[in-house]
Amino acid sequence: MRTLDQAKEAFVEDFNWKRARRLAQAGTRALPGAAVEYVVDKFPIVQWLPRYNPRWLVNDVIAGLTLGLMLIPQGLSYAKIATVPVQYGLMSSWLPSVIYAFMGTTKDLSTGPTSLISLLTAEIIKQLRGEQWSPSEIASAVAVMIGIYGLVIGLLKLGFLLELISLPILSGFISAVAITIALNQMDSLLGEPNVGDGTATQIHDIFQQLPQANVYACAVGFTGILFLTVLDQAGKRWGKKNRIVWFLSITRAFITLVIFTGVGYAVNRSRGDADSFLFEVVQVKSNGQEAPRVPNPTLLSKVAGPSVAVFIGSAVEHTAIARGFGVRNHYVTDQSQELTFYGVANIANSFFHAIGVGGAMSRTAVNSACNVKSPLSGFVTTAVVLVSIFKLVGTLYWIPKATLAAIIICAVWPLISPPSVFYRYWRTSLADFVSAMLAFWVSLFVSTEIGIATSVGFNIVYVLLRQIFAPISTVPDPDNDHERHCSEILQAISSPPSSSLPLPSDTRIFHFTDSVFFPNAYAIKTALLDTIKAHHAPVFHSPEALEAERNWSVSGERRLAKLRRKAGIRDPRALPPIGLVVVDFGRVNHIDATACAQLEVLLSEIRAYGGEGVAVRFAGMSGYVRQRFVRAGWRVVEGGEAGGSGEGGRIEGVSGVDKHMVVEAYRSVVCAVTAPRHGNVTAAAEKEGGGKGEDVEEYVEEA
Repeated sequence: MRTLDQAKEAFVEDFNWKRARRLAQAGTRALPGAAVEYVVDKFPIVQWLPRYNPRWLVNDVIAGLTLGLMLIPQGLSYAKIATVPVQYGLMSSWLPSVIYAFMGTTKDLSTGPTSLISLLTAEIIKQLRGEQWSPSEIASAVAVMIGIYGLVIGLLKLGFLLELISLPILSGFISAVAITIALNQMDSLLGEPNVGDGTATQIHDIFQQLPQANVYACAVGFTGILFLTVLDQAGKRWGKKNRIVWFLSITRAFITLVIFTGVGYAVNRSRGDADSFLFEVVQVKSNGQEAPRVPNPTLLSKVAGPSVAVFIGSAVEHTAIARGFGVRNHYVTDQSQELTFYGVANIANSFFHAIGVGGAMSRTAVNSACNVKSPLSGFVTTAVVLVSIFKLVGTLYWIPKATLAAIIICAVWPLISPPSVFYRYWRTSLADFVSAMLAFWVSLFVSTEIGIATSVGFNIVYVLLRQIFAPISTVPDPDNDHERHCSEILQAISSPPSSSLPLPSDTRIFHFTDSVFFPNAYAIKTALLDTIKAHHAPVFHSPEALEAERNWSVSGERRLAKLRRKAGIRDPRALPPIGLVVVDFGRVNHIDATACAQLEVLLSEIRAYGGEGVAVRFAGMSGYVRQRFVRAGWRVVEGGEAGGSGEGGRIEGVSGVDKHMVVEAYRSVVCAVTAPRHGNVTAAAEKEGGGKGEDVEEYVEEA
């Protein structure tokens, strides 16, 4: 009996069970309100549409029309990449824009078929070739599966899982995909009908068959590439000064399609059957949008596994584009909500015999350049695509295959990372370089699935080995400049100062508790920025300026309000601006290329929020971490001793013993000013730009 009583008492007093009960009670109380908020968050249009400014309508119509004109040639081209009849590219393009208007969290993102999804879908179609399903049925089944994966991860708010794909892996993977797409188009560009499958085989066949190339197809294809390149370069050079040149540049694919479709019609119409044509045309055959149909369940089970690679590549691309343009245009995106949209759009689209869809970089950039104001532009885009489906199919019959190949090659060429990118990975981290090379070469010569799996597997093994064989430092260490004064710092820790000075209101100090690398780099960057925005006012803090800067996005305001409520801030108008950000690297023993890229983004976002006068200073970096920054292309200059001066302002050390560094990341100057003291930070620093020094008390903000 006594044992039973002890067991009961242990159960009641157990920390984990008490915590579980406490969380369960809190969750039960918050469930009704949280459920309503969760559902509302799935449809952001409910939040921003009541605040829509009618003056924005002109911008949205122009942007929607422009994207519609871009989607016609791109939809046809990406269907060709996917090896499905080209009309299905148009049938894949009209619905996503409407769904995004209701569920999207960016104003700029353009959704629809992409080159990446199309190529990966083509690989699955090739695997199932010879079975009873048509290419369009297989493509629709792939769309369903990637939609299911996206919907599950989005609804459960597991978008952070995609951060396991590091930036070097993504660069290598997308570069290999772009090269593969270009090689797949060479047979149409050159009029060589007997090019085989596989990168090595294609390269061999292309050069072997050059003497048999179709001269007319070559003339059409290479003239199209030249025309597209000239318009592209003209737009880059004169587009900002001349709106006509700018419009011709962004609609260059549509203009090329129109011109060469006319050429195809003029030279081939009187030649009878297709075998007599001077060059091949796409021969679009369609009677409008086909009736919806449920994908075959047996087929879904067959494509479930191979579709994982399609989902990973396209979902990472989609969320990265959304995040990037959110930062560029100063609004907040929701990664999990973007994945929820991605899932819903692909599942709904699949019923219309469509290939998978996601965010497209080129169209998104054009949408942003058109100064689009809200996702309502998607309705105009949908109208343009539907008109082409029902009214222009007869005309599209005469599009030369070489012209579509030219449009595809010009579209994917910018996706190939230049050698300088991989050289930077080599300098920054050998592990990052190896993972990028694995993703590139294996995806290029074996398969994209194995390429992504191999590179991700290598990264996981590398991280585990780093933990198993973690290096141990000693004090003193004559080979490490940063450790040179550790004994004196330890002495300072053992006798802390008797008084502390108040932390300046415009200062925020963060303390990293672990390494910063690809799995956590984005989350850490977001946490730092959220803290700064919650506790400090933006550079435009007057009501008039805020109204002038008001964006379509309401989710950012709601998120910021939630953060401030959580922090107990009742009057945001009384918040001070941000003037100095100190990031303590005392416990960071490893960074990688992804972390360096995210920290560079952090600097630009802090300056965008707080103004160019904000000083961002890195502190307490070990020799290894400092070396990684140098190898990543950051400029490091040794600062002076306490009371001395280094580039970027006068820096005073801790108790007169710590020698600090000044780090400049491209245009952003970052100064190290402090060292860890039992998890706290003590320092005195002068902001860049002059003024008297400001005292900093022992303070830490953990991220």
